[in-house]
Order: sequence, then C-alpha cells, then structure tokens
Amino acid sequence: MKQTNDDPMLKQIFNPMLKYIDDGKFFREPFKWLYAILGILNLLAPIGVLVFIIDSGFFKIASGGMIVAFILMWLILCLVMWFGFLLWWNRREKVYHASAQGDDFVAIPVYSHFIQTIGEWIGMIVGIGGPLFTLIALIFGEGGQVTALMMKVPYGPSFWYIILLPIGGFLIVVMARALAEMLRALAAIANNTRHRE
Repeated sequence: MKQTNDDPMLKQIFNPMLKYIDDGKFFREPFKWLYAILGILNLLAPIGVLVFIIDSGFFKIASGGMIVAFILMWLILCLVMWFGFLLWWNRREKVYHASAQGDDFVAIPVYSHFIQTIGEWIGMIVGIGGPLFTLIALIFGEGGQVTALMMKVPYGPSFWYIILLPIGGFLIVVMARALAEMLRALAAIANNTRHRE
C-alpha cells in the first residue's frame, strides 16, 4: 500500500523528530554535551601533560631549575584548566537559554553562544596563563639568575609578552562576544519579524 504524507503512521514517526529539531533541542542538547566534554578535558589536560613529561624522562635529565620551572608551570596549567572547566560547566546549562521556545531561528543563537564561550576560554588561557608562563620562563630561562632578568626587562621582547598577553586575551574575549552578539541580534530580528507576520 502506497503511503502518503497524510499517513498517520508516517506522522507518528516523523512528527516527534521534526518537533525535536524545530523547537531547538536538536541543537541545544548536543552543545550541552559538548560543553560538558570540553570541561572534563580541561580537567584531564594537566594529568595528560604530567604523564607525557614523566614518560619522556624529563625528570631524569633536567636540572633542578628546570624541574622547579616545570612544577610551577604545571601548577599554573592546573589553575587555568580549572578555570576552563568552571567556564564550560557554567555555560553548559546556559546554552538552553540561547533560544526561546517557539523561535523559528534556533541554530544561530546556540552557535553564537558557542563562539562566545570558546572566545572566553581562549582569552582566559592567553590572558592569564600566557603572562604567568612567560614570567616563569624569564626567571628560570637564564640559569635562574633574577639579576640577569632585571637587566633584560626594558629591552627583552619576552618581558612585553607579560604586558601584551593580558591585553590580547581581553581583545579575544571582546571580539568573540561582539561576533556572538551580532549573530544573536540577527536571529532576534529574524524571529521578531517572523512573529509579526
């Protein structure tokens, strides 16, 4: 028997699936899981780095200063990745507020939310982790001589990273947020226009 679009069996199968897509859950749910996975990966990253360094035999060949520098950098990595975990975990629930029930344009707000969050994450790594890593590299890079570091400060390009990286991180957050807000504004205008018709 030939089935038509009015076939009740066909409607029973496809209508729930189409409703799942149309109301935005099809887009929000995977992003919610993606945020959770990225948050957990942030927690696992320091462990992965530590295992890799131990397997490479770094602690057998490195000098005392290099080991101290690595430990400090690893602690900073733990701190930054913990902040990253908190960020992704916090945004995981907020992705559901990216689009409202009944909106016709539901994918763009969810995608814009992801752009905003990944911009905040990259900006945080660059703005917080970058200068701290650079500072430790400066202190321990010249055999651990702080006096040599102080003599290099006005001229060394690495010193400027300590100043420029936080500014760069801030700009990354601002640009990602601006792009996300433009996309959300377009979706809001499109939804409002559609509702008035």
